[in-house]
Amino acid sequence: MLAKLMSFLLLGIVRFLTGSQARWYGCPPKAEQRIYFANHQSHADMVLIWAALPEELRSITRPIAAKDYWTKTPFRQWITTAVFNAVYVDRQATPARPAAPVAADPTVAQAAAADADTAAAGGPDPSPEALPRAPTPEERRAALPESDPLAPLVRALESGDSIVIFPEGTRGHGDEPQAFKSGLFKLAQMFPQVVLVPAWINNVQRVMPKGEVVPVPILCSVTFGAPIQLEAGEERRPFLDRARRAVIALREV
Repeated sequence: MLAKLMSFLLLGIVRFLTGSQARWYGCPPKAEQRIYFANHQSHADMVLIWAALPEELRSITRPIAAKDYWTKTPFRQWITTAVFNAVYVDRQATPARPAAPVAADPTVAQAAAADADTAAAGGPDPSPEALPRAPTPEERRAALPESDPLAPLVRALESGDSIVIFPEGTRGHGDEPQAFKSGLFKLAQMFPQVVLVPAWINNVQRVMPKGEVVPVPILCSVTFGAPIQLEAGEERRPFLDRARRAVIALREV
């Protein structure tokens, strides 16, 4: 009950300070599993995008929260856990040990080895069918170390939740987002069925500038764009650059 009351109070405060306008430009607000990915300029980004979602989507959507910042005090930890149902991400995570390679189908592996021997002996090149197959999404998830910063996001998606992520990894200070890190690409590989929705958060950095503790009332908005997907055979950097352009394009909408 206390969390519910705090949720109503926060919604009122955020909407009073920012207007919290949601603009569904490329897709409707729909109760399907999604990964919302947005630009990142303030710790308030998480709060604004949460407030912009309709109530039926807020209940199934979990924003990520920097563990070192949002658990610094008992109140911050309570509000991110009880009200936002956030997924904590450790920005200072210990580097994970390299995951063991995913085992390929034994039959395919044996055929590939036989073809490699033939090629080494001067025979024909191996056939494309004999090449090792790509790991399945399930195998990619199983191979992810528990110490990997993506592990909490994977668990949230496996439970059926939608999530909100900021692919820059840290707050930007320019007019455009920084280059996206690889997390969004890895999640798209592991969850091909989840809808990827770009979003542009406008003006929130002026509400709570870095180092300030008193928010300033300024009209803000969140624009949601048309979903994208990872294309077959698409490499990491081209996909991440395309995802970043999809976010930037919403700035002018």
